[in-house]
Amino acid sequence: MGKNGRILIFIGVFFLSSVIVFSQNREKEESLLKVIKTLQKQHNVQFNYAEDVVKDIFLMPPSNQNTLAQSLAYLEAQTPLHFTLIDTGFVLVKPKKGIVLCGYIRDKENLMPLSLVTIQNGKSSTVTDENGFFQLTISNEFEDITIRHLGYKMLARTYNQFMKNDCGSIYLRATSQFLSEVIISNFITKGINKISNGSFEIDFSKFDILPGLIDNDVLQSVQSFPGIISVDETVSNINIRGGSHDRNLILWDNIKMYQSGHFFGLISMYNPEITQKVSLLKNGSNVAYTDGVSGTINMQTEQNINTKFKGNIGVNLIDANAFVDAPIGNKSSLQLAARKSISNFVQTPTYTKYFDRISQDTEVETNMRSITNSDKAFDFYDTSLRWLYKITDNDELRVNFITVSNQLVFDENATINAVESSRESRLTQNSIAGGLYYNRRWSDKLQTTFQVYETDYKLKAINANLLDSQRFLQENKVSETSIKLQTDYLLKEGLHLLSGYHFVETGVTNLDDVDTPIIRLLVSEVLRTHALFSQIGYKSRNNNTSFNLGLRFNYIDKFKKQIYEPRLSFSQKFLEHFTFDVLGEFKHQNTSQIINFQNDFLGIEKRRWQLSNNTSIPIIRSKQMSTGISFSRKGWLLSAEGYYKNVEGITTQSQGFQNQYEFVKANGSYQVTGLDVLLRKNISNFNTWLSYSYMDNNYRFPSLEENSFPSNYNIAHAITFGANYISNKLKISTGLNWHTGKSITKPTEDNQIVDGEVNFDTTNKANLKDYLRADISAVYDFKYNNKVKINAGVSIWNVLDKENEINTFYRINGSTVNENSQQSLDITPNAVIRVHF
Repeated sequence: MGKNGRILIFIGVFFLSSVIVFSQNREKEESLLKVIKTLQKQHNVQFNYAEDVVKDIFLMPPSNQNTLAQSLAYLEAQTPLHFTLIDTGFVLVKPKKGIVLCGYIRDKENLMPLSLVTIQNGKSSTVTDENGFFQLTISNEFEDITIRHLGYKMLARTYNQFMKNDCGSIYLRATSQFLSEVIISNFITKGINKISNGSFEIDFSKFDILPGLIDNDVLQSVQSFPGIISVDETVSNINIRGGSHDRNLILWDNIKMYQSGHFFGLISMYNPEITQKVSLLKNGSNVAYTDGVSGTINMQTEQNINTKFKGNIGVNLIDANAFVDAPIGNKSSLQLAARKSISNFVQTPTYTKYFDRISQDTEVETNMRSITNSDKAFDFYDTSLRWLYKITDNDELRVNFITVSNQLVFDENATINAVESSRESRLTQNSIAGGLYYNRRWSDKLQTTFQVYETDYKLKAINANLLDSQRFLQENKVSETSIKLQTDYLLKEGLHLLSGYHFVETGVTNLDDVDTPIIRLLVSEVLRTHALFSQIGYKSRNNNTSFNLGLRFNYIDKFKKQIYEPRLSFSQKFLEHFTFDVLGEFKHQNTSQIINFQNDFLGIEKRRWQLSNNTSIPIIRSKQMSTGISFSRKGWLLSAEGYYKNVEGITTQSQGFQNQYEFVKANGSYQVTGLDVLLRKNISNFNTWLSYSYMDNNYRFPSLEENSFPSNYNIAHAITFGANYISNKLKISTGLNWHTGKSITKPTEDNQIVDGEVNFDTTNKANLKDYLRADISAVYDFKYNNKVKINAGVSIWNVLDKENEINTFYRINGSTVNENSQQSLDITPNAVIRVHF
């Protein structure tokens, strides 16, 4: 081999060995992103950086034995980046070359970080992360920078007008949304606030815990407010200041819902994992709201785009559920929640308690002596979806969908002519709804909103009658379409004008179908309502004074009827710690629920929706006024509110009479005078409250023999006591609920039967025994690792196992009158485990 050959072999070997050594060293290198994540876990700090700044950088990781300062110095020496510890918990990363602007974008009012804010100069742009942080490279100190975010005033400055050294906070102010102020925070417990427009808001993202609840049951939570109670412990019979449940306007993301609960009312059908906020209005509602003569419960899903995937999976003794919130690019995110009962797999003690409660005194529990029931099964599920898309800085689109189902099935068995027979009876209750929301911001002063929804409800029962070889089919359907166009205009700072048009078409169908003999009664009706509304709002610069005054004009084309509805809310702070409120409203309602017979729909969900016909079924109309005063200082809160409400156009069929007026059809009204009082004290981690409600609620039915008597929903006195203890990981809550029994009608003592019917005493003269229930709940949070968090909780409803009557009625059995008493839930445990990721 010649000299040149030996040189070539030497060069080749040297090159190959260099490649091998370089490859081995490269294999030991890590991306800067991975190194940063390791340091975050090791030193419990947060690195703030722009993705494009740190990507494509690889290096040998620093030693695990290094301190944080040593590791930062090493990274700065090995990369073209500066690493600055700006406080004990944050490390700022920015390029060594060029001018970099960084900071945190926050809401001016609540100081919360704002994600997906656009920061732009002449050549480049970026958006904030979930912490509100951003970095932007600037070419010179006099360059113009604009900051834009949907719903906020645009901020335009040159670079040298910003704080340039410590990545400080930059605040954006909301525009023309005219958001109401929180005037009392932690009204009952953390996460419950009173707003300047007279409403109450429950923010479940900040919510602590309530007695007897381990999951955030939306419709159980609203019953913690004074003046709100359920006479039978269900979420399908919530009574706001003495009104029946069908008088409540229940909205889910501005979609009206005609069904409330699973287990036919024992738990809320609205998944708490996707429902983030609940607004409760007893009076003084916004003119944009339609009916709900008793009150409004408005549930909202998250309205901000999430930039980081998150979710959870949970199971309790009733159901299993899951929730995900997934970003889709930088401008869109999707939320999905699902829940299903676990009764198909295991029947827990909690399930058994619930099933016994809903089937009490119905055909499911007891049938005729010669008929037995078997193979009883109950199942429910719900699915909720929200898609949010930020089209541009000024355009936002939101789509919502929900579907809910409850199903009860059992077999009726009998021996007829020595032949064993069996037929299935079934009850289903379903809701499905979808809505679209589009918001366009035309300027800092003007924005428009377009909303459309379709909501459908169906209740269906097939009741088998073996002895008569008969099948009885009942259906109740509601289908409603709504279109609303709304404008918000900021006349000047502190003065706001809201106006709009609202169209609602509601169709209700009722079917009774018997196969032997053939009897079919089908009634289908439709009402269309057009509404124009306008409201002026004022808020003083110091936020001490706030009022909204508006008018809603409604036109029902079928009846050629015009209805004017003024609305008012006024709030005034004075002497620093006091707040004075005045609320008032007129409302009307075209739908109501009636009971034809107590055994309709197997006696379980016997109420069916119907439309007003303006004659035998009037349009329900209400007038309400309330005034209150609150004092809040050093953890103490004392609030008192008196009210008067008059509701006209009710029918006896809608009130659930089980006395001499059970089958009488009459129109009337009711009047309620009441007082709601709350006393709360917060001491560090301990919070306790005591509420009291007084009510005088009376019917007036001019055509009845007794034209004035106490309401079926009259609960004269109610007291609630609760206490919470919250530590870093543990939440404990206990409470006591007491109220006087509801009004009932008893037979006369000396002559109980006349002409084969119960001879009743004075209507609603008597009352059930006082109600008393104690509850307790506890939740413990712990981290599995930095990405996984686990919640575990237990609760006991009615921990004292008190037997409470929720209803009593009387029926003739032979020559005697039997008293039938329905009981509330006895001691009922529950447990939950939830994994967050």
